[in-house]
Amino acid sequence: MMNREKDIPFTSAGTNINEVKQKNAEAGLSYNEVKALLAKSGGRGTSIYSDTDIEEVKQDIHKHQH
Repeated sequence: MMNREKDIPFTSAGTNINEVKQKNAEAGLSYNEVKALLAKSGGRGTSIYSDTDIEEVKQDIHKHQH
């Protein structure tokens, strides 16, 4: 819904959509960004966000055992 007087988009409840978007952008890390950061620093239950190559780690471990 648009406010015809100022052409500022508002929700039906009167919330300024652009203001909310701006505040969200300034708020810091998103939920998924936090999970990715935890995965890289050893957080629990975040393996799907990890960029670790499991096969490479296994090969490295076996290489040092022999």
